[in-house]
Amino acid sequence: MKILSIETSCDETGISILEVKGKKKPVFKVLANSINSQIKIHAPYGGVFPALAKREHQKNLPILLERTLKKAKIKTTFPRHPIDLIAVTSGPGLEPALWTGIVFAKEFSKKWNVPIVPVNHMEGHILSVFAKDKNAFSIPKIEFPILSLLVSGGHTELVLIKDWQKYQIIGETLDDAAGEAFDKVARMLGLPYPGGPEISRLAEEKRKKNDLFSFSLPRPMLYTKNFNFSFSGLKTAVLYLIKKIGPLNEKAKMEIACEFENAVIETLVYKTKKAIEKYGAKTVIVAGGVSANKYLKKELKKITGSKQKLLFPEKELSTDNSIMIGIAGYFKFIKKNKKNTRASKIKAEGGLRL
Repeated sequence: MKILSIETSCDETGISILEVKGKKKPVFKVLANSINSQIKIHAPYGGVFPALAKREHQKNLPILLERTLKKAKIKTTFPRHPIDLIAVTSGPGLEPALWTGIVFAKEFSKKWNVPIVPVNHMEGHILSVFAKDKNAFSIPKIEFPILSLLVSGGHTELVLIKDWQKYQIIGETLDDAAGEAFDKVARMLGLPYPGGPEISRLAEEKRKKNDLFSFSLPRPMLYTKNFNFSFSGLKTAVLYLIKKIGPLNEKAKMEIACEFENAVIETLVYKTKKAIEKYGAKTVIVAGGVSANKYLKKELKKITGSKQKLLFPEKELSTDNSIMIGIAGYFKFIKKNKKNTRASKIKAEGGLRL
């Protein structure tokens, strides 16, 4: 089976072609993977501007499809097209951006007469920990229950997984997502977009110096009895601190960046630890853009050790990508006994939940 997968949930335009072989234990091979980043376009705004994202997706999708088909050595002149399934992100995400991918997918589903399946972007992130960009891969035997920490620019969630495609959100952010908070604080500090890598760079420099902090920031909702998160108050605390300090030199920026990252990571790790203990998780999956954060990885390894299997995606596949959409699309299609989803029923759902 050959799967064409399309991802346009935010500011990354992604198209992949995966080949899947085997029934009981399917093996995935990425025949081609193309992605176009819009970071430079949105950087002046300090975040993603939806109208621009939509325009860029519309412009890039035909170009990426042609490039991807060429890489995969697939010709579109066959009487029967070799693509067997189209998987497309239907949510969550920016609805104008999501619609561009959905409309594009529907067009080729009709043109090629192949089935189409809508995919939850967050399920894609969960499965991204198994994906390889260059080598063949399969889903290994995993011990349940699984606890997944999903951390990105738009989402911060703790998800309990008792079996594949059976998800329960046990905790989520009440306001800003962790990645969003990183970007907003970076903007306050005058750092370029995206803010996460820049804050982490300064934080690492501060840790190497190993000197004392002249202030501390709050750890929001750290000791609440639930597993929810809140980062807007932390962001506001940074704003007040900057106003108190006045013009920031490099040393002050470094200290604020480090204490901010410490506060976010401590909160994420503490809540994850408590959830592991409560639900007896055997496996921990960490996915989404913030999963690439080195300090988060280091601190999570401390609380899992040899007791739980800890899984992260490859760095290149931690951000939005179409490979993960292809994997999730395949399993959804198989679960439906290969029944086609009516294209007319597929719509963009910005607030889609697992």
